[in-house]
Amino acid sequence: MKVIERKKYLDELISLRNNGMIKVITGMRRCGKSYLLFEIFTSYLENDGVSSDHIIKIDLDDYKNRAMRNPDNLYSYIESRITDDDIYYILIDEVQMLDDFEDVLNGLLKKRNTDVYVTGSNAKFLSKDIITEFRGRGFEVKMFPLSFKEYMSAYSGSVQAGFNEYMLYGGLPQILSYTTEEQKVRYLKTLFEETYIRDIKERYDIRKDDDLEELINIMASGIGALTNPNKLANTFRSEKKSQISYDTVKIYIDYLCDSFLVEKSTRFDIKGKRYINSPYKYYFMDLGLRNARINFRQSEKSHLMENLIYNELKVRGFNVDVGVVPTVSIAQDGKQHRANLEVDFICNLGSRRYYIQSAYRMESDDKIRQERASLLNIDDSFKKIIIIGEESPVMRDDYGITTISIYDFLLKENSLEL
Repeated sequence: MKVIERKKYLDELISLRNNGMIKVITGMRRCGKSYLLFEIFTSYLENDGVSSDHIIKIDLDDYKNRAMRNPDNLYSYIESRITDDDIYYILIDEVQMLDDFEDVLNGLLKKRNTDVYVTGSNAKFLSKDIITEFRGRGFEVKMFPLSFKEYMSAYSGSVQAGFNEYMLYGGLPQILSYTTEEQKVRYLKTLFEETYIRDIKERYDIRKDDDLEELINIMASGIGALTNPNKLANTFRSEKKSQISYDTVKIYIDYLCDSFLVEKSTRFDIKGKRYINSPYKYYFMDLGLRNARINFRQSEKSHLMENLIYNELKVRGFNVDVGVVPTVSIAQDGKQHRANLEVDFICNLGSRRYYIQSAYRMESDDKIRQERASLLNIDDSFKKIIIIGEESPVMRDDYGITTISIYDFLLKENSLEL
């Protein structure tokens, strides 16, 4: 398989080099964290003149290194490798397997000639805990599965064929090494069951797991739909005859988010400039895993494309919310009619903001009017974009709304500025 550079993440690690903080690479299992640290970043350091004996690599997920999961053993080993005053680069994979890892890493920070990089994959190593655990001296580098552009750098077929496979099998790097549909399906289904779900069950000691399994199925079937824990609990009661509580559903959703399987997007009232606490939208961080979970039965391209756009925006570093535009219209009978128009995504990064609609097809005037409606009711000057699921030149209408194809959006770095 062709080497995929993961340049975005390498550049970020380079920019953080020797900054006196612990670099914490987080992300879902099998998204490429270990390869980034032990192959790509290590190769960069060596090419930059760092001697190999000044790069200390420890893979705690490897059985032969199980003794290193003891903090005293690991600390002694690192100290034994440091023999001069030059900088030593300490690279630790799956650091959550190290007992008392917080104390060990904070201890390493006190050494003047160490630069520490670690990876962590799951709920014992939450990104929300990094600041408190490392007392303001940890910096998170959040890693995602392959973007479509990264995927295509190693895919040998056409862009259209690659796009269809990417939406079906997702962007976990290993998927590109399989050549048949059967292999890809088996890999994804096994990974979901034997790694992600087992990890959650064992970590939180979930014994009655039927409700957790069913919740995952419901969420996988409803990507892009507005929902909340209360609505999901009601679904269990009415359709599954389960007495699962609101609190249990909320806890299970938190487990899925903490394990990087799904992310929650909150609604934002654009005119009122305030967040709406409920309902939310949930998106899967890898479409292949989502599809495998429901046996590839639901492959509605409109919903998959919306999830794909969300993931791409997150890869680019945007904060992404779901937009709501309250409107008031006067009917022929003179009565006021209030409605909430949806904007698929509000994307913010520093001073930049974009409003984005995902429209797999806009084959009729009615569909065009429907997709434009919410954007036309936003009265600020930030850019408004409709992304369509077919090849098309960039178009800008009289209202200032830009329409671009999904291929341009995914493959061109400055696509939101086209």
